[in-house]
Amino acid sequence: MLDFSCIDPKQWQQHLCAYTQRLEALGNPKLTVLDQFYRQELPRLMQERQPLPYITRDELTKVMEWKLSRGKWRPRLLDFVKSLAEEEVKLASQTSFAAIPNLKDAVTHLSSLKGVGPATASAVLALYAPDIAPFMSDEALVAVFSSVKDYSLKHYLDFAEKLQSKAKELKTGEASKDKSKENQNLNASSLERALYAAALESKFQSAPKSSTLGKREGTFAPNADSKRISDSKNKRTKATRLKSAYAK
Repeated sequence: MLDFSCIDPKQWQQHLCAYTQRLEALGNPKLTVLDQFYRQELPRLMQERQPLPYITRDELTKVMEWKLSRGKWRPRLLDFVKSLAEEEVKLASQTSFAAIPNLKDAVTHLSSLKGVGPATASAVLALYAPDIAPFMSDEALVAVFSSVKDYSLKHYLDFAEKLQSKAKELKTGEASKDKSKENQNLNASSLERALYAAALESKFQSAPKSSTLGKREGTFAPNADSKRISDSKNKRTKATRLKSAYAK
Protein backbone atom coordinates (compact mmCIF):
# COMPACT_ATOMS: atom_id res chain seq x y z
CA MET A 1 0.00 0.00 0.00
CA LEU A 2 1.23 3.48 -0.84
CA ASP A 3 0.96 5.81 2.13
CA PHE A 4 0.08 9.39 1.18
CA SER A 5 2.79 10.65 3.52
CA CYS A 6 5.46 8.86 1.45
CA ILE A 7 8.11 11.29 0.18
CA ASP A 8 10.03 8.81 -1.97
CA PRO A 9 9.30 9.61 -5.65
CA LYS A 10 10.46 6.14 -6.69
CA GLN A 11 7.63 4.49 -4.77
CA TRP A 12 5.08 6.76 -6.43
CA GLN A 13 6.61 6.08 -9.84
CA GLN A 14 6.51 2.35 -9.19
CA HIS A 15 2.78 2.35 -8.61
CA LEU A 16 2.14 4.80 -11.43
CA CYS A 17 3.99 2.57 -13.90
CA ALA A 18 1.89 -0.40 -12.76
CA TYR A 19 -1.41 1.42 -13.32
CA THR A 20 -2.27 -0.05 -16.72
CA GLN A 21 -1.25 -3.59 -15.83
CA ARG A 22 -3.30 -3.58 -12.63
CA LEU A 23 -6.28 -2.04 -14.38
CA GLU A 24 -6.19 -4.83 -16.95
CA ALA A 25 -5.93 -7.38 -14.13
CA LEU A 26 -9.45 -6.40 -13.07
CA GLY A 27 -10.67 -8.41 -16.04
CA ASN A 28 -12.95 -5.67 -17.41
CA PRO A 29 -12.13 -5.25 -21.14
CA LYS A 30 -14.58 -2.36 -21.52
CA LEU A 31 -12.85 -0.41 -18.75
CA THR A 32 -9.48 -1.01 -20.42
CA VAL A 33 -10.75 0.42 -23.72
CA LEU A 34 -12.41 3.38 -21.99
CA ASP A 35 -9.25 4.12 -20.03
CA GLN A 36 -7.19 4.18 -23.20
CA PHE A 37 -9.66 6.61 -24.78
CA TYR A 38 -9.78 8.72 -21.62
CA ARG A 39 -6.03 9.05 -21.06
CA GLN A 40 -4.70 9.04 -24.63
CA GLU A 41 -7.29 9.95 -27.27
CA LEU A 42 -9.50 12.52 -25.53
CA PRO A 43 -6.70 14.87 -24.36
CA ARG A 44 -5.42 14.98 -27.95
CA LEU A 45 -8.89 15.75 -29.32
CA MET A 46 -9.35 18.55 -26.81
CA GLN A 47 -6.01 20.16 -27.66
CA GLU A 48 -6.82 20.04 -31.37
CA ARG A 49 -9.75 22.37 -30.64
CA GLN A 50 -7.58 25.22 -29.39
CA PRO A 51 -7.94 28.14 -28.82
CA LEU A 52 -11.39 27.29 -27.40
CA PRO A 53 -11.21 23.60 -26.47
CA TYR A 54 -14.34 21.72 -25.46
CA ILE A 55 -15.75 18.22 -25.18
CA THR A 56 -18.76 16.79 -26.97
CA ARG A 57 -21.75 15.06 -25.41
CA ASP A 58 -20.55 11.67 -26.65
CA GLU A 59 -17.12 12.30 -25.14
CA LEU A 60 -18.66 13.34 -21.83
CA THR A 61 -20.74 10.16 -21.94
CA LYS A 62 -17.57 8.09 -22.32
CA VAL A 63 -15.94 9.97 -19.45
CA MET A 64 -18.95 9.15 -17.31
CA GLU A 65 -18.79 5.49 -18.35
CA TRP A 66 -15.08 5.43 -17.46
CA LYS A 67 -15.72 7.03 -14.07
CA LEU A 68 -18.57 4.66 -13.20
CA SER A 69 -16.60 1.62 -14.41
CA ARG A 70 -13.75 2.52 -12.09
CA GLY A 71 -16.11 3.07 -9.18
CA LYS A 72 -19.75 2.43 -8.37
CA TRP A 73 -22.05 1.91 -11.36
CA ARG A 74 -24.94 4.41 -11.31
CA PRO A 75 -26.80 4.14 -14.64
CA ARG A 76 -29.11 7.08 -13.88
CA LEU A 77 -26.17 9.49 -14.05
CA LEU A 78 -25.32 8.09 -17.46
CA ASP A 79 -28.90 8.64 -18.62
CA PHE A 80 -28.76 12.27 -17.48
CA VAL A 81 -25.58 12.92 -19.48
CA LYS A 82 -26.94 11.23 -22.59
CA SER A 83 -29.99 13.50 -22.45
CA LEU A 84 -27.95 16.72 -22.49
CA ALA A 85 -27.99 18.97 -25.54
CA GLU A 86 -24.79 19.01 -27.62
CA GLU A 87 -24.43 22.78 -27.51
CA GLU A 88 -25.03 22.78 -23.75
CA VAL A 89 -22.08 20.45 -23.15
CA LYS A 90 -19.83 22.39 -25.53
CA LEU A 91 -20.56 25.75 -23.89
CA ALA A 92 -20.21 24.46 -20.31
CA SER A 93 -16.88 22.77 -21.05
CA GLN A 94 -15.47 25.78 -22.92
CA THR A 95 -16.41 28.08 -20.05
CA SER A 96 -14.97 25.63 -17.55
CA PHE A 97 -11.63 25.31 -19.33
CA ALA A 98 -11.39 29.07 -19.73
CA ALA A 99 -11.76 29.47 -15.94
CA ILE A 100 -8.53 27.53 -15.22
CA PRO A 101 -6.52 28.08 -13.01
CA ASN A 102 -9.55 29.03 -10.91
CA LEU A 103 -10.50 25.44 -10.06
CA LYS A 104 -13.61 26.39 -8.09
CA ASP A 105 -15.15 28.23 -11.03
CA ALA A 106 -14.07 25.53 -13.48
CA VAL A 107 -15.82 22.79 -11.50
CA THR A 108 -18.88 24.97 -10.95
CA HIS A 109 -19.37 25.56 -14.69
CA LEU A 110 -19.21 21.85 -15.53
CA SER A 111 -21.40 20.94 -12.57
CA SER A 112 -24.18 23.05 -14.05
CA LEU A 113 -24.81 20.13 -16.41
CA LYS A 114 -27.43 17.65 -15.22
CA GLY A 115 -25.82 14.50 -13.85
CA VAL A 116 -22.39 16.11 -13.52
CA GLY A 117 -21.11 16.65 -9.98
CA PRO A 118 -17.66 17.64 -8.69
CA ALA A 119 -16.30 14.09 -9.18
CA THR A 120 -17.31 13.87 -12.85
CA ALA A 121 -16.21 17.46 -13.43
CA SER A 122 -12.82 16.58 -11.95
CA ALA A 123 -12.51 13.65 -14.39
CA VAL A 124 -12.93 16.08 -17.29
CA LEU A 125 -10.66 18.77 -15.87
CA ALA A 126 -7.92 16.25 -15.08
CA LEU A 127 -7.45 15.90 -18.84
CA TYR A 128 -7.24 19.62 -19.51
CA ALA A 129 -5.26 20.73 -16.45
CA PRO A 130 -3.55 17.65 -14.93
CA ASP A 131 -1.26 19.76 -12.73
CA ILE A 132 -4.23 21.47 -11.07
CA ALA A 133 -7.23 19.16 -11.24
CA PRO A 134 -6.82 15.52 -10.15
CA PHE A 135 -9.71 13.11 -10.59
CA MET A 136 -11.59 12.67 -7.31
CA SER A 137 -11.60 8.87 -7.08
CA ASP A 138 -12.75 6.94 -4.02
CA GLU A 139 -9.35 5.27 -3.72
CA ALA A 140 -7.46 8.56 -3.69
CA LEU A 141 -9.92 10.11 -1.23
CA VAL A 142 -9.37 7.20 1.15
CA ALA A 143 -5.60 7.61 0.87
CA VAL A 144 -5.74 11.35 1.54
CA PHE A 145 -8.60 11.65 4.03
CA SER A 146 -9.44 8.07 5.09
CA SER A 147 -12.99 8.81 3.96
CA VAL A 148 -15.09 8.80 0.78
CA LYS A 149 -18.29 10.28 2.23
CA ASP A 150 -17.84 13.88 1.13
CA TYR A 151 -18.09 14.63 -2.59
CA SER A 152 -18.74 18.34 -2.17
CA LEU A 153 -16.94 21.05 -4.10
CA LYS A 154 -15.28 22.29 -0.90
CA HIS A 155 -13.90 18.82 -0.16
CA TYR A 156 -12.68 18.44 -3.73
CA LEU A 157 -10.79 21.73 -3.61
CA ASP A 158 -9.07 20.59 -0.42
CA PHE A 159 -8.28 17.25 -2.05
CA ALA A 160 -6.83 18.92 -5.15
CA GLU A 161 -4.69 21.25 -3.05
CA LYS A 162 -3.21 18.34 -1.12
CA LEU A 163 -2.28 16.47 -4.30
CA GLN A 164 -0.80 19.63 -5.83
CA SER A 165 1.33 20.10 -2.70
CA LYS A 166 2.40 16.47 -2.67
CA ALA A 167 3.49 16.66 -6.32
CA LYS A 168 5.56 19.76 -5.54
CA GLU A 169 7.08 18.05 -2.52
CA LEU A 170 8.06 14.98 -4.54
CA LYS A 171 9.70 17.11 -7.24
CA THR A 172 11.61 19.44 -4.93
CA GLY A 173 12.12 17.48 -1.70
CA GLU A 174 15.27 15.85 -0.35
CA ALA A 175 14.36 12.51 -1.91
CA SER A 176 14.28 14.14 -5.36
CA LYS A 177 17.88 15.31 -5.52
CA ASP A 178 18.38 13.54 -8.84
CA LYS A 179 15.69 15.81 -10.40
CA SER A 180 15.01 13.10 -12.96
CA LYS A 181 12.64 13.72 -15.83
CA GLU A 182 10.28 11.08 -14.45
CA ASN A 183 9.99 12.88 -11.13
CA GLN A 184 9.32 16.20 -12.84
CA ASN A 185 6.40 14.57 -14.66
CA LEU A 186 4.66 13.79 -11.39
CA ASN A 187 1.59 15.96 -11.04
CA ALA A 188 -1.70 16.00 -9.17
CA SER A 189 -3.42 13.76 -11.73
CA SER A 190 -0.64 11.20 -12.02
CA LEU A 191 -0.49 10.93 -8.22
CA GLU A 192 -4.19 10.04 -8.21
CA ARG A 193 -3.48 7.19 -10.65
CA ALA A 194 -0.62 6.01 -8.45
CA LEU A 195 -2.93 5.92 -5.42
CA TYR A 196 -5.56 4.05 -7.44
CA ALA A 197 -2.97 1.50 -8.62
CA ALA A 198 -1.73 1.05 -5.06
CA ALA A 199 -5.30 0.42 -3.88
CA LEU A 200 -5.71 -2.23 -6.58
CA GLU A 201 -2.52 -3.93 -5.44
CA SER A 202 -3.85 -4.12 -1.88
CA LYS A 203 -7.16 -5.46 -3.20
CA PHE A 204 -5.43 -8.21 -5.16
CA GLN A 205 -3.24 -9.16 -2.21
CA SER A 206 -6.17 -9.43 0.18
CA ALA A 207 -8.33 -11.47 -2.21
CA PRO A 208 -8.55 -15.23 -1.40
CA LYS A 209 -6.31 -17.30 -3.61
CA SER A 210 -8.31 -19.93 -5.50
CA SER A 211 -6.64 -23.23 -6.30
CA THR A 212 -5.89 -23.96 -9.96
CA LEU A 213 -5.93 -27.71 -9.33
CA GLY A 214 -8.12 -29.40 -11.91
CA LYS A 215 -8.90 -26.11 -13.64
CA ARG A 216 -7.15 -26.97 -16.90
CA GLU A 217 -9.41 -27.97 -19.74
CA GLY A 218 -9.80 -31.72 -20.11
CA THR A 219 -8.51 -32.56 -16.63
CA PHE A 220 -10.22 -33.56 -13.42
CA ALA A 221 -8.76 -33.62 -9.95
CA PRO A 222 -10.63 -36.35 -7.98
CA ASN A 223 -11.48 -35.72 -4.34
CA ALA A 224 -11.90 -38.35 -1.64
CA ASP A 225 -15.62 -38.83 -2.33
CA SER A 226 -15.17 -39.40 -6.04
CA LYS A 227 -12.36 -41.88 -5.30
CA ARG A 228 -14.62 -43.89 -2.95
CA ILE A 229 -17.37 -43.94 -5.59
CA SER A 230 -14.91 -45.11 -8.22
CA ASP A 231 -13.59 -47.87 -5.94
CA SER A 232 -17.15 -48.98 -5.16
CA LYS A 233 -18.01 -49.20 -8.86
CA ASN A 234 -14.89 -51.23 -9.54
CA LYS A 235 -15.78 -53.72 -6.79
CA ARG A 236 -19.33 -54.16 -8.13
CA THR A 237 -18.02 -54.67 -11.66
CA LYS A 238 -15.53 -57.31 -10.45
CA ALA A 239 -18.26 -59.12 -8.47
CA THR A 240 -20.54 -59.15 -11.50
CA ARG A 241 -17.81 -60.65 -13.65
CA LEU A 242 -17.12 -63.42 -11.13
CA LYS A 243 -20.83 -64.24 -10.88
CA SER A 244 -21.09 -64.45 -14.67
CA ALA A 245 -18.06 -66.73 -14.83
CA TYR A 246 -19.55 -69.19 -12.33
CA ALA A 247 -22.90 -69.09 -14.17
CA LYS A 248 -21.21 -70.24 -17.32
